[in-house]
Amino acid sequence: MSPQESKLIDIDEIIDSYPGRPEYLIFLLQDIQAAFNYISPEALALVCDHTGVPLSRAYSVATFYKSFSLEPRGEHEIKVCDGTACHLRRSELLVEHLERRLGVPAGGTTKDLRLTLDTISCPGCCASSPVVMLDEDYYPKFTTRQLDELLKDLEAD
Repeated sequence: MSPQESKLIDIDEIIDSYPGRPEYLIFLLQDIQAAFNYISPEALALVCDHTGVPLSRAYSVATFYKSFSLEPRGEHEIKVCDGTACHLRRSELLVEHLERRLGVPAGGTTKDLRLTLDTISCPGCCASSPVVMLDEDYYPKFTTRQLDELLKDLEAD
């Protein structure tokens, strides 16, 4: 069985776990996002077929919510706050450092799908700025040296 066939089976299992009604659209998209780290065009079409939701509406939902991605995302996400307090403490230097080190722009994913770099508006940690998040973990008052250590630890895993 090819990897694509395996993914289709997994998607089918997710889809079959919900009734075929429009009100289950977001639940299905959440489960597919969790399973594959993004929602492929094929998966979106399958969900629409199952729920009876027009593709244009499902696309609108998938692009409205930041938690959904229509592009493959990395296994880990590094987010740098660019809110006012972090920006004043030069968080853009952290973003630039990560862009150079990872070889991707903010919003991009490394070719090996290991890391996605993103900026966020404000996680509510202004007193600890600049703040970096790795997945769901917060790192206060971060420096480029600490970023290098964090990346080194990730590479070791």
